[in-house]
Amino acid sequence: MTMPIGNDAAHSAFAAAMRSGALHHAWLFAGPEGIGKASFARAAAVRLLAEGAGADLPPGFDVPENDRTRTLIAAGSHPDYRELTRQPKEGDKTGLDLARSIPIAQVRALGPMFATRPSMSDRRVVIIDAVDDLERPGASNALLKNLEEPPQGTIFLLVSHAPGRLLPTIRSRCRTLRFDPLNDDAIATVLREALPKADDAEIAALIRVAQGSPGRAMGFAGLDLAQLDQALTAIAHDGDPSNARRGKLAKALALKAAQSRYEAFLDRAPAFIAAEAPARQGERLRIALESYDAARALSATARALTLDAQATVYEMAGIVARLAA
Repeated sequence: MTMPIGNDAAHSAFAAAMRSGALHHAWLFAGPEGIGKASFARAAAVRLLAEGAGADLPPGFDVPENDRTRTLIAAGSHPDYRELTRQPKEGDKTGLDLARSIPIAQVRALGPMFATRPSMSDRRVVIIDAVDDLERPGASNALLKNLEEPPQGTIFLLVSHAPGRLLPTIRSRCRTLRFDPLNDDAIATVLREALPKADDAEIAALIRVAQGSPGRAMGFAGLDLAQLDQALTAIAHDGDPSNARRGKLAKALALKAAQSRYEAFLDRAPAFIAAEAPARQGERLRIALESYDAARALSATARALTLDAQATVYEMAGIVARLAA
């Protein structure tokens, strides 16, 4: 299983805990979304269970592709492994429309496994991705009971994007392992591996929206952010006295087929203004800060009220045009 790039310190800390022979029963993998926490949790789970089954393994987290533990987990049939995530809504055939939370029923479904000994070794692993999604109070309290009275041999790996929102009693029973945003070089490596056909301009544009998160960047892949950035740059630096540029952009993003690019634009425009601000001083800085506030407010309102896309893009581009003053 391929290890996620970055956060070597966190990986090393968990590896040292594994080697110590006294691995804590509950871990909280905390950090921004999309930086590899869940991928690391899955790699760690495979390694833990493979070691527990007596596999002859090299140092680190590598487990051979033909290893029985890895094969069973990949097939979803390992008796000592469970992963709790938000499930598709009933009747959804795409599998993309997910429930808003992880309900108490999913946590309680762990009961039969906990009622017996591990099947293939002295270990079992439960991943919750993300623990922030647990339905409160029911599912959170059900998990808390398991953390307070951990079933023998069970290791909980809890992925959290916002640990401050969790019940303090859950946090207190976990050892926290912090994951940090990735630097631009690491993000570029991830993107080039995942998007081998993307050109340099697209990779650069995705890095700008990543905010340290390859997962966030991948959410914008294929939307030609480089072209959006070019349009925003032209409006911000040269202005748009005839409104031709903003009109052209508004019409292009209002098309039904451009819905994803429109959503990306609502995110990108405020971030673009924020990136322009640090190079400014005096009156120009004041304009940038006011424009940023206005862009953020418009983006939030457009989503909340489902405003007309063409009118929203036209207005947003007008806010960006203030930077040319």
